[in-house]
Amino acid sequence: MNNAQGTLFIISAPSGAGKTSLVKALLERDDQVVVSVSHTTRTQRAGEQDGRDYHFVAHAEFDAMIAAGEFLEYAEVFTNKYGTSQQWVQQQLDNGVDVILEIDWQGAAQVRQLMPHSQSVFILPPSREALHDRLTGRGQDSEDVIELRMREAVNEMSHYPEYDYLVINDNFEQALDELAAIFVARRTMIKLQEFRHGGLLQALLS
Repeated sequence: MNNAQGTLFIISAPSGAGKTSLVKALLERDDQVVVSVSHTTRTQRAGEQDGRDYHFVAHAEFDAMIAAGEFLEYAEVFTNKYGTSQQWVQQQLDNGVDVILEIDWQGAAQVRQLMPHSQSVFILPPSREALHDRLTGRGQDSEDVIELRMREAVNEMSHYPEYDYLVINDNFEQALDELAAIFVARRTMIKLQEFRHGGLLQALLS
């Protein structure tokens, strides 16, 4: 690992745990991190911007990128495909910028194989009841769909031991502080600080 590099952070959570809100708040607080924008074959929705929300590509182009080995990870969800560009992520890391991947446990396992120096964070709700209330509070899904999402969430949550850090999103501000602290702590590790402050360290010790 190049000591100048940023760190790749994998962040996973069950639907309804508040991951998206926490990451959005972190980005507003921390200017040394960006979120990876996935490629997808799904149709662009109203209000979405190509390159900001997703990179929208045709199925044939996506398949060609798979064949060329251009994805760190990819998955098929309800007939649409989603993938993370390895080249884009590496460019950010080479520029010393931390990168967040918001992916599920299966994608996380793929990324760890290719990027063993990545750090991973799992976000959990404070209880099953709270998770159910958050899913119900969206007002978008029937009870049958919510029950399906709850079963999927339990399966997703069972993989938390595979991660480096665990944040419980009960109090939002506290969860945000904990998430932010993980990023700061990583940047103050000896090897990274030696690279960034080599001149200072040499002056102090000479």
